[in-house]
Amino acid sequence: MRLRHLLLALGIVFIWGVNFAIIKLGLRQVSPLALGVARFALAAFPWVFFIPRPKVPLWLIALYGLLIFAMQFGFLFTGMKLGMSAGLSSLILQLQVFFTIGLSVIMLGERPTVWQLAGALLAFGGVGVVALNVGGDVTIVGLVLLVAAAASWGAGNIVSKRISQLAATPNVLGLVVWGSLFALPILLVVALVLDPDHLISSFTNLDWVSVGSIAYIVYLSTLLGFAVWASLFAHYPVSTVAPFTLLVPVFGFLGSAVLLGEPLQGWKLAASGLVIAGLCINLFGARLKSAARPFGRAKDTPTP
Repeated sequence: MRLRHLLLALGIVFIWGVNFAIIKLGLRQVSPLALGVARFALAAFPWVFFIPRPKVPLWLIALYGLLIFAMQFGFLFTGMKLGMSAGLSSLILQLQVFFTIGLSVIMLGERPTVWQLAGALLAFGGVGVVALNVGGDVTIVGLVLLVAAAASWGAGNIVSKRISQLAATPNVLGLVVWGSLFALPILLVVALVLDPDHLISSFTNLDWVSVGSIAYIVYLSTLLGFAVWASLFAHYPVSTVAPFTLLVPVFGFLGSAVLLGEPLQGWKLAASGLVIAGLCINLFGARLKSAARPFGRAKDTPTP
């Protein structure tokens, strides 16, 4: 990978990792559902008038917006508000990888590898460590909502795969903008039904931290992040770019420690180690085994 692209990849995963601490700052004044409404309103407008929608059936874009945006971030924001720290949220959300694998088995008939199953077992062991430490900056409701957010992301990935199969050329930024357009009314209706008072009061007397948080979430994490990530996938194989997301929880914990003063206890490190080890096994297990075979054969070859 060229140095410029390497720095771009590191910059985006840094933005995505720190984003969890920024969300926590935004939730001080803005309700979770109101923050979702603001995010997708600003991500959709005015861009929807300038960026063409992906050339796939409209219902697929709507389903993508429901799962990846409305449900994932509705659960994420609410879970963080109800008792999940920023660092742990960045970690638990990475379970989307294994929900994607599981749903691909059920819906697409794909067969999981031994490495994927082993990785999932390790990663969910990390969730178990988090569950055993409910209390303080972790609540069982918050944890369940974060797992639901990861599941929604995984389901959205299956829809995204179908979209990529139908589209002649990938239009990731268009999918983000138009998916945001469909997510917006869903979150708005839910907010009006469940929490109408906070939907209105959330946007009165906002301080600069809240305004900056919303701007960061929309323009840096969503629009810039997805645009740059799509450009990296256009230049390099998925196997080269995807592993960088392993750094998201690392930057998530660092960002929450620096910006929010969240403590980094030993059990959090243990949970992080299990989840990241599971992700590494899922990504690299088969390749490491294949790379080791020539060395094993060379060692077994008799010397003439």
